Amino acid sequence: MNTAVRKSLEMPVFRSRVTNTANDTAPVIPIRPTETDDQISARIRDRFSILGDLVDMVIDGGARSLIISGPAGIGKSYTVEERVSSLDDGSFVISKGFIRPTGLYKLLFEYRAPNQVIVMDDSDCVFYDEISLNLIKAASDTTERRNISWRAETNMKDEGGEPLPTSFDFEGALIFITNKNFDAMIASKDRMAPHYEALVSRSFYIDFILQDRREYFIRIKDVVYNEGMLSDRLTGDQINQVMEYISDNLENLREVSLRIALKISNTIKSNPHNWQKMCNVTCCKK
Repeated sequence: MNTAVRKSLEMPVFRSRVTNTANDTAPVIPIRPTETDDQISARIRDRFSILGDLVDMVIDGGARSLIISGPAGIGKSYTVEERVSSLDDGSFVISKGFIRPTGLYKLLFEYRAPNQVIVMDDSDCVFYDEISLNLIKAASDTTERRNISWRAETNMKDEGGEPLPTSFDFEGALIFITNKNFDAMIASKDRMAPHYEALVSRSFYIDFILQDRREYFIRIKDVVYNEGMLSDRLTGDQINQVMEYISDNLENLREVSLRIALKISNTIKSNPHNWQKMCNVTCCKK
């Protein structure tokens, strides 16, 4: 971004209406010692920088499994997709949504070669199915040879229509993007907790738990002003309007995330004269 554009996007002074009320989707965690906005921003940026390095390590074969945990709409998926997109076609796959154990076995087989990467984004169903968990534990194992087996009778076939083998060696890597807090899931001590503990033990694990709406807002500011998220669609004044609206309605918004900034920016662009009323109706709780 050139200097002129940066000047037009200088961060305005916001009227603070922030409390320690946690976002509805955020887990209950101990309150950190008081931090300044700059300290919070630096802490979050450091984590995203480390996330980029971890994804690169997976791509390079230095890590077999990476679990990325945190609330929706803060840029986890974007960071991962930006990194893996540098790979050649056929070297990675991004799987989103529901997947059965048979589908997971087939996916692992198809991307079993060294330096191939499977990204599972919001496929949390695998964490509640013991068969799926056992498959991904085998795929993430730290042993020299990672052999995955399926001994049940089934009619699974590969892309060419050939029957899948009942076992194979997996030499690829896995990345999980989830909203689940594995530390809390392990601490719950339910029957699945040992599986979660085993998976975390085999994986690199990074969480992006944000304590309250203040921290969510600081993350949005950083992405909007320092990474130019809205600069290709709005003017500098319009971007400031987006951020001022979020600041003024911070406790009343249905969600505080990068997605809400995009929704407001789309509304401003489509209806610059009536956008605030539209956002009051669609983005706020009351």
